[in-house]
Amino acid sequence: MPELPEVEALAAFLRDRAVGRVVVRTDVAAFSAVKTFDPPLTAVNGLTVTGANRYGKFLDLEIDGLHLITHLSRAGWLHWRETMAPAPPKPGRGPLAFRVQLAPEFDGGPTSGFDLTEAGTQKRLAVYLVRDPLEVPGIARLGPDAMAVSLTDFAALLAEQRGQIKGVLTSQSILAGIGNAYSDEILHAAKLSPFAIAARLTESQVSDLYTAMRAELTSAVERSVGQKAATLKAEKRGALAVHARTGLPCPVCGDTVREVSFADRSFQYCPTCQTGGKSLADRRFSRLVK
Repeated sequence: MPELPEVEALAAFLRDRAVGRVVVRTDVAAFSAVKTFDPPLTAVNGLTVTGANRYGKFLDLEIDGLHLITHLSRAGWLHWRETMAPAPPKPGRGPLAFRVQLAPEFDGGPTSGFDLTEAGTQKRLAVYLVRDPLEVPGIARLGPDAMAVSLTDFAALLAEQRGQIKGVLTSQSILAGIGNAYSDEILHAAKLSPFAIAARLTESQVSDLYTAMRAELTSAVERSVGQKAATLKAEKRGALAVHARTGLPCPVCGDTVREVSFADRSFQYCPTCQTGGKSLADRRFSRLVK
């Protein structure tokens, strides 16, 4: 799933490639992806792209006062096309969900733009066209951004949470922008168990967690911004220490990275670095195996 660093990089990419360009048209290939009807998507035709921003894990393309907002969900992605065929895509069961075509950068040049695609059978990618980003329910519910929250506010947020820290970090209504991958990386860097209770963390642990969060996200943003959209996924995978590295050695201590699996997701951790050498039972709501 694209998280804060990747969405920030996509926003920067669109600011570089799309801002100042006129929208020729938008094409819907998967009608389930479109979540709004007023204004209609055709309202952006002929308008100019004026900016690109991020709200948590939402990508916002500003178009002359309107906001074309996308949530890529778990398996969605943005693909930039230097050249696009003039004919609209045919709706179907393929990965293409939505297309934005932009006018050529110069007279006689090709029409370019981007496709939004989604792999797999669970179609959750969402596209909204709104006058105000807060009209998108997911944006209206967002907590403070993980890159903007202060240590004081972060500590206050955690003190109110009785759940496990893994779930707290990934809850967008508490803290916006962090998903499964970077929460694994942050907890590993902070040397905390994913099952630690947020409200029970000591002042020192909260400070270490905040420092790790800012460091991991800042580093990921710096690596990602400037990358082409096509290379962002590989850049993310190549820098991970524990996430999606089950069975491989921890780069810090050499212990074997372990996994806890649920019905539709999993997370990874290092026993030596995070849980005092003990393995976490591989079932929901488990505690440390004694």
